[in-house]
Amino acid sequence: MHNFQYYTPTKVVFGKDTEKQTGSLVKEQGGKKVLIHYGGGSVIRSGLLDRVKASLAAEHMDFVELGGAVPNPRLGLVYEGIELCKKEGVDFILAVGGGSAIDSAKAIGYGAVNEGDVWDFYDYKRQPSHCLPIGVVLTIAATGSEMSDSSVITKEDGWIKRGYSNDLSRPRFAVMNPD
Repeated sequence: MHNFQYYTPTKVVFGKDTEKQTGSLVKEQGGKKVLIHYGGGSVIRSGLLDRVKASLAAEHMDFVELGGAVPNPRLGLVYEGIELCKKEGVDFILAVGGGSAIDSAKAIGYGAVNEGDVWDFYDYKRQPSHCLPIGVVLTIAATGSEMSDSSVITKEDGWIKRGYSNDLSRPRFAVMNPD
């Protein structure tokens, strides 16, 4: 056997109907006003988004929504999310979906609490000092973004795709429902 270290500070909640614990998990992290960030059709068609919202409502949490995350998440949507978070006083971001929603949520989390252009972090011009806390309700385990400190964003101007890693954006929890 080879020596190794395994570091996973993300709390993982796995099992049937675990999405119903989302509200209590956000509350445990001190969240009061949540941005629910997701892609599109499948989280709506499956009823997952409604179950997540019901869980937040059961804990008396306010939330706003931002859908539209796509593969190779776009900087334009990140900017939209940043403005929504600032306008609404969001203090917690909940990504519902796969790697694209999670990566976009991380970038929104940086931009909502740091001055200047969030792209500067992905362009390695400066470092963030904070990130809004992130939680995840995972629909597909593929990218590992649900437990990592990394995200990848695509800038539409020139279609530049860049990754950035910083422990500030590591999700606090990941709900993984095998259904």
